[in-house]
Amino acid sequence: MAGPHKRDTRQDPERTVRSHARPRRERVERHSPHNTPGKRISTNESPERQTSENPERRERREAREAREKRTSRQTPDQSPQHRRRSPERRRRQDPTSYTSSERSSNPLSLDSLAKLDAYNEKQSRRPQEKERLLTAKEEDRGHERRQKGRVASGRVVKDKSGHRRHTEHHREKRRVISGPLAEEGYVRKRGGYIAEDNGKKRFGRKFWLFIISIVLLLVILIPVGVYVSKKHGRGQESSGGVSSDDGADPANQNLESIDENDIPATAKNTYLDPFTWYDTTDFNVTYTYETIGGLSVMGLNSAWDDGTQANENVPPLNKKWAYGTMPIRGVNIGGWLSIEPFITPSLFKSYKSNQGIIDEYTLTKELGPQKAAKTLEKHYAKFVQEDDFKQIQAAGFDHVRIAYAYWAVTTYPGDPYVPKISWRYLLRAIEYCRKYGLRVNLDLHALPGSQNGWNHSGRQGAIGWLNGTDGPLNAQRSLDIHTQLSTFFAQPRYKNVIAIYGLANEPKMIALPTSVVLDWETKAAAIVRKSGMEQYLVVGDGFLGLTKWKGQLSGVQNVMLDVHQYTIFNKDQINFPHQKKIQYACQGWTEQMKQSNSAVTGFGPTICGEWSQADTDCAQYLNNVNTGTRWEGTLPTSDPSTSVTTPRCPPNSGTCSCEKANADPSAYSDEYKQWLLMYAEAQMASFETGWGWFYWTWVTESAPQWSWKAGMAAGILPKKTWQRDFNCTADIPDFAELPETY
Repeated sequence: MAGPHKRDTRQDPERTVRSHARPRRERVERHSPHNTPGKRISTNESPERQTSENPERRERREAREAREKRTSRQTPDQSPQHRRRSPERRRRQDPTSYTSSERSSNPLSLDSLAKLDAYNEKQSRRPQEKERLLTAKEEDRGHERRQKGRVASGRVVKDKSGHRRHTEHHREKRRVISGPLAEEGYVRKRGGYIAEDNGKKRFGRKFWLFIISIVLLLVILIPVGVYVSKKHGRGQESSGGVSSDDGADPANQNLESIDENDIPATAKNTYLDPFTWYDTTDFNVTYTYETIGGLSVMGLNSAWDDGTQANENVPPLNKKWAYGTMPIRGVNIGGWLSIEPFITPSLFKSYKSNQGIIDEYTLTKELGPQKAAKTLEKHYAKFVQEDDFKQIQAAGFDHVRIAYAYWAVTTYPGDPYVPKISWRYLLRAIEYCRKYGLRVNLDLHALPGSQNGWNHSGRQGAIGWLNGTDGPLNAQRSLDIHTQLSTFFAQPRYKNVIAIYGLANEPKMIALPTSVVLDWETKAAAIVRKSGMEQYLVVGDGFLGLTKWKGQLSGVQNVMLDVHQYTIFNKDQINFPHQKKIQYACQGWTEQMKQSNSAVTGFGPTICGEWSQADTDCAQYLNNVNTGTRWEGTLPTSDPSTSVTTPRCPPNSGTCSCEKANADPSAYSDEYKQWLLMYAEAQMASFETGWGWFYWTWVTESAPQWSWKAGMAAGILPKKTWQRDFNCTADIPDFAELPETY
């Protein structure tokens, strides 16, 4: 296939006949009655002339006729192709053809015979010419194969045999790349021909120099890029926090100090096998089967130090805290070991609403055991790290409330939750708190059956704790969990760092019999004390209101009442104008705290375990996944007392929209920033009239008004918890320049 092809007339019978046909002259064959059969009589000569010709002339004529007969058998008219054509068509294509009915003894003219002789001679030479050309092609192919072997450094060695064949056909083949070189897999490149796809690619020197320079560049840039992105992701968030996917994977270098063969076969590929852990940072990876209260100590170091002080205003861990006179200034770590959708919406937003992925129960069920374990451990490892506790200390906090779920301890038949992995991260978090002098409030945020039916209890929907068919079973399961937990945390190593121990977060006592809840809490408190824990216990107010708790649990020693104060979840308070919200914090909540904090007028020791500076309920998924807001009036529920179908932003404030409320803090006006800071400081002052407070929460992915870390960076929360400009004693501005919808 060498270059453009000219049509080969040798293989076209029709073209051959047209090219070499004799001049058109009509011939007629007829049988002469005067001559013997088979002789032809020329139409140009009369019978008389033929009769009178001399013998010599007749002999020459007969010789010509014999030669004509021999020639007629070799003409193309006798080929199979011609025999298949009609006689009429053959006559049109070749005047020399004839049929048996046209035979005669007429001789051809001298001119016709001469042309016929030339044609016959040419036909006789065709087989030899065809064979010669085929031989030449075979030689060309052999030459190109030899040429392929002489390719060196991307160039083809000059053809030294080209002088042997100088036909135009050969020269054209050497000039056109679509010829033999292309057939052999070569393409034209700068510097010569190279093999394109023959499995033995050769590259030039420039190519390899380019590859080496790229590799060296990547070796330099990749580590720098990882470091910069990690530093940026952890230290320069502007609107809430970090995703669980931020940063590089842990190096886990401490695994190099142990051998996989040291892990017993029974522990391999379980939560006790450190080679299956996503993150081993600051864990003791030496295998141990030791448990306390049925809970593993795997990951803990044997030594600890309680001499650290959170800040200059508080005592170190190994010195007694003067609760009641020294206010708690703490922060929650929520949405971490117990998932809450509005804190980490990235875990939920990839699902469609009809899939019903609305809480940790449905999320883990959808993911399945293996993928759920992988996804959530990565979240545990990345969402909160040691640097967070360091920053918490630097912000002036002295206590940390860590929310965790019962599946850190165990799971039950039908549970899709990831079992026990979060236990390891809870223990490491306590050690980080110890390192930075932070006292811990252990908050059991999710109990078997769900104690309130909200998504942060693990499963949104019906309350199955102390209620329904499995209510008694889940009540006992919860007590069993406290038996294990209190036995473990009664160890001497936790005596100083764990200051407060929670029994149940937010039991929904407005939907449960109060007496049943109080009875369960009494039993749980007895279990904890029997285990040897002397720390303060915490019970939630159950949304009954602080005044309803006077005289309750009087037989339990060292117990605090925990109230959670938010205006935005109350449809009658969310519409307070900006000035009134601050007034309500300074007056309403302050009065409630003072009354409850006295054993004479109320329960006794009272803390605010959760609060925020949020002005609206507009944060994504705050009111459950894929639901609306009170602010915009898009929150219909089956309960008329909580359903909101008309906007609840302040009256006469214009259109209620969440757009500005969900904006990045960098877009806030100076007036709005001033209000947010004053609102937060008013709440801190109010709750410190009791035993103190815990802000909800330290970090979120995208809700800055719920993240102390983001609020502090934006200038809407104090740099230090005790450094405030407002304490409810000064006049409250009317914020007339601030739109109420902002």
